[in-house]
Amino acid sequence: MTALTLNLNSVIKLTKEQFYQLCAENPDLKLERNAQGELIIMPPTGGETGRSNVNLILQVALWNEQKQGGEVFDSSTGFTLPNGAERSPDVSWVEKSRWEALTKEQREKFIPLCPDFVIEIMSPSDTLKKIQDKMDEYMSNGCRLGWLFNRKRQEVSIYRPGQEVEVLKSPQTLSGENVLPGFVLNLQRIWE
Repeated sequence: MTALTLNLNSVIKLTKEQFYQLCAENPDLKLERNAQGELIIMPPTGGETGRSNVNLILQVALWNEQKQGGEVFDSSTGFTLPNGAERSPDVSWVEKSRWEALTKEQREKFIPLCPDFVIEIMSPSDTLKKIQDKMDEYMSNGCRLGWLFNRKRQEVSIYRPGQEVEVLKSPQTLSGENVLPGFVLNLQRIWE
């Protein structure tokens, strides 16, 4: 099953509030919206992708619990990017001062900013081009570090603003660099 893109722009242009309400009223659907306003309907992930996702969230969350440097979010969290797209990375992190600058209302709905750090796991329903475009979108909207996992190829693409994408084959660890200081991701379970 692949993601579906639905263009309703000639019929209705959903406001941010209407899109949020659409998502709230359809909790069984995973919906995103690109910068052009097209709806993206994504199928549920399979077992391997879900298992990997939990492992990644756990490692980032444990690091964050020790450092108290920000907030960690799962794939159910929506972010409204500066370009107007509404996205839900598999794993994301927002630096503490940026999170604390948000109002209570902003924290309750789709978060109106781009995460500082994102992880996307390529699932069988993803096309490489679409997920690469999504990673590029995060970078152009203010993300400071992004990792794209392609488990089938055992590759990680590292995205940094203003730099070429670095592709690593079967790395055993990844550094959080200066974005997640002191964080080292253990990839042993990801490649199993």
